[in-house]
Amino acid sequence: MMRILLFIATNIAVMIVISILFNLLGLGNYLNAQGTGIDLKALLMMSAVIGMSGSVISLAMSKTMAKSSMGVMVIEQPQNQTEKWLYDIVARQSQQAGIDMPEVGIFQAGMPNAFATGMSRDSSLVAVSTGLLQSMTPDEVEAVVGHEISHVANGDMVTMALMQGVLNTFVYFFATIIGHVVDRALSGNDERSGVGMGYYIVQMIAQIALGFLASILVCWFSRRREFRADAGGANLAGRQKMIGALRALQRSHDEQELPGQFAAFGINGGGVQKLFMTHPPLEERIAALQNTR
Repeated sequence: MMRILLFIATNIAVMIVISILFNLLGLGNYLNAQGTGIDLKALLMMSAVIGMSGSVISLAMSKTMAKSSMGVMVIEQPQNQTEKWLYDIVARQSQQAGIDMPEVGIFQAGMPNAFATGMSRDSSLVAVSTGLLQSMTPDEVEAVVGHEISHVANGDMVTMALMQGVLNTFVYFFATIIGHVVDRALSGNDERSGVGMGYYIVQMIAQIALGFLASILVCWFSRRREFRADAGGANLAGRQKMIGALRALQRSHDEQELPGQFAAFGINGGGVQKLFMTHPPLEERIAALQNTR
């Protein structure tokens, strides 16, 4: 909760600074001269509501969505030795990491994969695939679990959702300004009220273009958090176990990507350019662990 409050406070401060800066640069006067009639403060507030609401709602529903979309079977009472072993590993590592015991789940998937999600550090879900349990050694599975527990302990799900919300805010804000300015230019600055079709077309195109740029920042931050989660997994399970888990993933081919925020340990990219990869190349992740003293 404190992380959310601090993030919201920071965003409000950023919006205030931007509003002051725009006034100092005379952007408000320029927009008024163009006849757009935009109230920058009101637009900032509306953009924040539009940009943040989707991310916050998505975060709040993340566990429910994960269980439904991935078919996660939550372990309430372990039914066999494998489930008991997995449950005990999560319990021990969550205690080491200083977080409440997450829900533990298993989902059917042939490829080795795992993810963590949830609204907060103390209300999370850690799930692993059947393919991971079948293809990896106990030490490697332990390291994967440590990686996911580290995501939870680091508050990565909350941070990523809020970061996306902030970027959505500014994408909508600037796209709206661009749409109004271009629309007025196309209309020859006539005195008609309201906006024309040009506004809607340009605003939509601007949102796509700015969203494309914003995704680069999201992917960059996601790659940083993967390195940090690898280091956390190494601390919880052991560095060699973490390296072994990453090497086991290297031995797998044609990995399937988990949808959206659930791709917490899986491999992304392939032929995709690195700028738009949410996970660093496995070689870089292994090298980072090997270079850790």
